[in-house]
Amino acid sequence: MLLSMTGYGRATQTVNGKTFTVEIRSLNSKQNDLRMRANQQLHKYEMELRRLVLDGAKRGKLDINVEITDETGGSAVKVNAPLLSRLYREVVAQTGQLGLAAGHADGLYAALLRIPGIVEGGSDRLSDADWESLKSTTEACLLHLDEYRLQEGDVLAADLANSCQIIMDLLGEVGKYEEDRVQSVRDRMAKHLQDFLGRSNVDKNRYEQEVLFYLEKMDINEEKVRLRQNCEYFLEILGNEDAVKGRKLNFISQEIGREVNTLGAKAYAPEIQKLVVNMKEHLEQIKEQLANVA
Repeated sequence: MLLSMTGYGRATQTVNGKTFTVEIRSLNSKQNDLRMRANQQLHKYEMELRRLVLDGAKRGKLDINVEITDETGGSAVKVNAPLLSRLYREVVAQTGQLGLAAGHADGLYAALLRIPGIVEGGSDRLSDADWESLKSTTEACLLHLDEYRLQEGDVLAADLANSCQIIMDLLGEVGKYEEDRVQSVRDRMAKHLQDFLGRSNVDKNRYEQEVLFYLEKMDINEEKVRLRQNCEYFLEILGNEDAVKGRKLNFISQEIGREVNTLGAKAYAPEIQKLVVNMKEHLEQIKEQLANVA
């Protein structure tokens, strides 16, 4: 199982006349990052919602959009009717005391509605019951997000496994050039010594000691063993059931890169150098793909 860091999820449900809609978009990122937009004050539930999304999405740059629509009018504006009636009666009474005509009271309601406290905004606070509905909607959205990311992850896993297997196949071809590589180095060293000192001045015993010392420094058996082990470990982690494995695969790919570089430095053979170049090409493909793995 492999999760891609890019994905999209959306869920909506209606409970008691209120419609809850949650959308989550995920992009690749080295750290967890969450930006939230909501059309209602979440207050004490905001941090809990953030934690729910971060734990569910596991890794990535996340954009979450929360929309709550109240179709019952429960959050609409409210008129303080008792206060409005009392003010109206007092104004009408004052009008009579001042001897003004009753017509002067026309339009009183419009004027009184502008007084602070008469018209009150509906509450936009998230209630406990609404939180439970929003929470279940968010969990459903995270499930849809994971479905999307798993589909992309399957494609990524196949590409990563193929690139890693190609590196192992190229490593298997190194062996058929090693014997010629060693003989070529021996012949080249012998020729240089003869050209410099002359055939009669070469101490064969000392020459053999120097050749053996030089060939030990050129030995690539350890690099071959470690490179194969790292590739096998990479495939093992790639195929396990862990949901989040991007960082671990990145660390292993770095170890693969070190062994490939050392192999190239010790190659001393054009055929092996070509194989190393091809290994590096597929290793770069692995690194590019791992940038999108959770």
